[in-house]
Amino acid sequence: MITVSEKAISEVKKLMSQNVNNVKGLRVGVKGGGCSGLSYFLDFEKNPRPDDNILEFDDVRIYMDPKSALYLKGTQLDFSDGLNGKGFTFTNPNAQRTCGCGSSFSV
Repeated sequence: MITVSEKAISEVKKLMSQNVNNVKGLRVGVKGGGCSGLSYFLDFEKNPRPDDNILEFDDVRIYMDPKSALYLKGTQLDFSDGLNGKGFTFTNPNAQRTCGCGSSFSV
């Protein structure tokens, strides 16, 4: 499915510990939109949906719907805090074209 870097796992754990809504996992997905046609999204959730794929990395649960899983197969989720900005990044081998900011893609 996907891989998640140690930096990303560490950041997710930090954010989850600060969340007062008692979230249980991170939803990783794809939705229509963005300048290249599809865009990535991340969201914290309390429970998975019935048809979700559930992945676990060092006690961090990742929830992903089946449609998003098709677009994200082989993708790596990372976290960058360098000079070029701070945030989660996706390296998607399925993307044929990406936008300049890296938040949308097409296949």
